[in-house]
Amino acid sequence: MNIKITPNPTPKPKPDVNGLQFGKVFTDHMFIMDYYGGQGWVEPRIVPYGPIELDPSCKVLHYGQEVFEGMKAYRHADGSPVLFRPEMNFRRLNISCQRMCIPAFDEAMALEATRKLVELDADWIPDAPGTSLYIRPFIFGADNALGIGPSEHLIFLIICSPVASIFGGNMAAVNILVETELVRAVRGGTGFAKTGGNYAASLLAAKKAQVAGFSQVLWLDGVERRYIEEVGAMNIFFRIDDEIITPSLDSGSILPGITRDSCIQLLRSRGHAVTERRIAIDELCQHMRDGRVREIFGSGTAAVVTPVGGIQVCDEFFTINDGKSGEVTTMLYNTLTGIQTGKVADEFGWVVRV
Repeated sequence: MNIKITPNPTPKPKPDVNGLQFGKVFTDHMFIMDYYGGQGWVEPRIVPYGPIELDPSCKVLHYGQEVFEGMKAYRHADGSPVLFRPEMNFRRLNISCQRMCIPAFDEAMALEATRKLVELDADWIPDAPGTSLYIRPFIFGADNALGIGPSEHLIFLIICSPVASIFGGNMAAVNILVETELVRAVRGGTGFAKTGGNYAASLLAAKKAQVAGFSQVLWLDGVERRYIEEVGAMNIFFRIDDEIITPSLDSGSILPGITRDSCIQLLRSRGHAVTERRIAIDELCQHMRDGRVREIFGSGTAAVVTPVGGIQVCDEFFTINDGKSGEVTTMLYNTLTGIQTGKVADEFGWVVRV
């Protein structure tokens, strides 16, 4: 499929890289493509960034048929723009599409569209430490009709935003609150898919945690309220003695993070023992009381790797590693961001040049 490109005749001024906030400013162009029943995906195009018109009856506004992804472009050491494992994001997006009754798209075409879009807006990629160009592909049902059912018309867009780290960078540790009442997802639900409803379901708990002074919520499973699943915006890892444990994906209610997978591969390549299994909050609490938990960290596209300095479980607060980033957490952050920016050799072949 040929991708038609319409350059923006009135480019916007670039923001100050020292004052970037996450997802507040957007580049000059966006990718868009339509799906129509009987025709398939048609008319892939890159156009000037701007509003899109939707009918008030548009199905996504009423029934939430929507999926999205998050990836980044980086300014490499030689000045060229690069992507980090983008094929994994589009593979996961198609998995999310299947769960949400959205027709599959050509992943190679989507990657080519992303490369063209980033190339066109390459001047928007910031080069200050901890910054990047966040890329948001998303698809939604656009039928103009009320009535529950999959849309016959869908729209696929990709937009880009220059960003700093979602938690402010500098490896500052965050404190998290274990949610014991509300539920994000359950087995058989949409927890493994990257769809807006999962995040809408997390808002109340996140608000409660922030009011109490915590950065994020740590979710437990939705059936027994016992097993650890993920943090609001990250997968979670625990370094207990010399073993690193992360919740397994078997439940189908945990997002299979690309950064999570990268951390696991990187840790094992460095000789660390990494176990993917169910871990109960009671087990974690006992290990913390015994002083065996050396580090806790989260992983995700937005923040890469974030140290957890404290965790509140009911009436108990546990401080981890004196509230500082641990050696494994720091190694992961420095290595991953180094690979992404060309300062560390890419031994895994993860970087894709635009």
